[in-house]
Amino acid sequence: MNKKSIKLNALQKRTLALFQQLAKRPETGSPDAETGEVTISYLPRPHGDHVHIGDFVISSRDASGFSNENVWRALERKGLARSAYPLQITLTRAGLDYDTGLLDSFEISDH
Repeated sequence: MNKKSIKLNALQKRTLALFQQLAKRPETGSPDAETGEVTISYLPRPHGDHVHIGDFVISSRDASGFSNENVWRALERKGLARSAYPLQITLTRAGLDYDTGLLDSFEISDH
């Protein structure tokens, strides 16, 4: 499935981009060497108006998809993830490889 055939709305795209960042971190992502998929079982909690994901600080509003079951289901329907909402989500190879184009929009944390 290529990017052009998978349409994501803004919230779905942001949430997938954040899941991709969590998948890269050993404290939040558990890779499956056999399939190349990554399961995320820990989602950071917002404090104040932001949440930390690795080196990035993300506004709580931009991370709202973490608590939105419809977003998780949409990513699953599109073959980008397998949802066990709200406990964990597994990003498929397609989900890991999807270019959201949002990586440059994340702000590096200063604390």
